[in-house]
Amino acid sequence: MDDSPQVRAAHPVDRRPPLGKLAVFGFQHVLIMYTGCVTVPLVFGAAAGLSTSTIGLLINADLLVAGLITLIQSLGIGKVFGIRLPIVTGATFASVTPMILIAGEYGMQAVYGSMLAAGLFGLLIAVPFARLVRFFPPLVSGVVITVVGLSLIGVAAGLITGNDPEAADYASTTRLALAAGVILFIVLFARFVRGFAGQIGVLVSLVLGTLVAIPLDLTDFSGVSGADWVGLAAPFHFGAPEFPPSAVISMCVVMLVIFTESTATMMAVGESTGRPVTDKDLARGLAADGLSGVLGGTMNSFMDTVFTQNIGLIRLTKVSSRYVTAVAGGMLVVLGLIPRLGELVAALPGPVVGAAGLVLFATVTMVGVNTLRRVDLDQGHNMTIAAVALGVGLLPEVSEGIYDGFPSWAQIVVGSGITSAAFAAFLLNLLFHHTSWGREKPAAAEPVTDSPARVPDAPEPAPDAAAAPVAAVPAQAGAVKASTAE
Repeated sequence: MDDSPQVRAAHPVDRRPPLGKLAVFGFQHVLIMYTGCVTVPLVFGAAAGLSTSTIGLLINADLLVAGLITLIQSLGIGKVFGIRLPIVTGATFASVTPMILIAGEYGMQAVYGSMLAAGLFGLLIAVPFARLVRFFPPLVSGVVITVVGLSLIGVAAGLITGNDPEAADYASTTRLALAAGVILFIVLFARFVRGFAGQIGVLVSLVLGTLVAIPLDLTDFSGVSGADWVGLAAPFHFGAPEFPPSAVISMCVVMLVIFTESTATMMAVGESTGRPVTDKDLARGLAADGLSGVLGGTMNSFMDTVFTQNIGLIRLTKVSSRYVTAVAGGMLVVLGLIPRLGELVAALPGPVVGAAGLVLFATVTMVGVNTLRRVDLDQGHNMTIAAVALGVGLLPEVSEGIYDGFPSWAQIVVGSGITSAAFAAFLLNLLFHHTSWGREKPAAAEPVTDSPARVPDAPEPAPDAAAAPVAAVPAQAGAVKASTAE
């Protein structure tokens, strides 16, 4: 099937690798995103005081919804849902803080009621929001993607060192050496291995790192045997949904944040795969984000966003088929229905997953930097916009708790580095490039005068005339460049 003229002529996004490669590439995507996906229900469940068994149900529901939305984003449903690009989705941290606040104030029924309402809100505004794509030029999307990658490096560091500074093996030589070995494996595969084997370098490094971690006593598979083979919470597990107005408004703000992040990320995927994203494509992708809120509110899960670490994997492996991520989505659905398999994947040692994540998150950062390279930072106020947005975005990442004194609704906006960077870049670009106030006026054109060095329409000299060459006047040095930021 892969050798047919139709497949050879297809865009790389639409090519279908053989079944064996599809499975391996898809599983690689699952391993890369799994930890980030299940961390959200773990953090929320612990903060909300839920029991271990209830948190397990949330994880199952989280994986199920993530798998379904990944399938929809990769394959699409008609002209309504799915951007049809190699995208893997999962629960977003942007919703964790407001969900914790709502749970403490109104209870779990309000958490999922407000999420359901925010999902419906997302479905309603997906098309008009997508029409704002011109307000997300490379200057804005590049800053957002850069901050996304930089903010995730801290997550990778926590996995490598261990998140408990009081633990005996915190940042131990063994953990650091194992992480360094995994990074070395990835580098060697990228440098010396070609073809299919080179494309699964991250997966091979994860497997080899796990095997090395076993005799080092850095693995714990004890939870696998105790997990259920089949399990899933019924819809509205916590009871009939409730809709307190303040909770609904908070979650609708979160949906806008998710749309902002997803817009930048989807455009980066389009750039990475060579298939630019149109406003119609973006509308279908954002509609799938809204659908994740509806499914999450119904199935006790979470709102999803595009996972940037999987974009790093696409850039690293050069495999951009959307059917690969569709297979990954199918695997996530299975993991959501079979908790024991999920526990097996979750048992991968932290230093191994963290080392692979470090490479992939840094790759995401470079995707953002590469996007910013398309911007003329010397033109206008582009340097100021990028600098301020990056600084504002990194502030909550390097100074934890800096906004704890703010009201809860304000923490939703400024408490996340990604959110802060997205809003700052968007508003500054709007101020400098889409409003008349403060915009630089182009210099007035100078009047054209005759120049003795340039003789237009000069008659051809006679044969006996001196053949002195006439120097052409170079183009005016002050010509104004077209802005890449608008």
